[in-house]
Amino acid sequence: MKEETVLKKVFYTSVLVSDQDRALDFYTNVVGLEKRNENPPTTPGGPRFLTVGVTGEDFMLVLWPGTPGQAEPVMGRPPASITIETDDCRKAVEELQSRGVKSVSEVLEFPWGYVAQFEDPDGNRLQLRQGR
Repeated sequence: MKEETVLKKVFYTSVLVSDQDRALDFYTNVVGLEKRNENPPTTPGGPRFLTVGVTGEDFMLVLWPGTPGQAEPVMGRPPASITIETDDCRKAVEELQSRGVKSVSEVLEFPWGYVAQFEDPDGNRLQLRQGR
């Protein structure tokens, strides 16, 4: 018997960026996410709380100042820190490439669907995913 949990859903996760303004421009004007929150620093000289998300979805990315880490590779390359669902992986890759996004993999086919990876300006790996 599965126990009920008090947990409801994942609300946001942070992606470490070297420049919040540059990251905001990339995630909104290039990737196409919408700006959600921009709260001023709570301490003098501290970072502002800045979030973006997919239109119509609750989940948000926090664009947090910091240095992206070095993760262990998967299939010969670093794993994606963020996976974004799409209905057409190939079309999404073409659209992002036309906006100057650096792809780091071709569209890969798996029994469950398709994936392709790209990078933000700080080298964070993002992944597009299309299920079957």
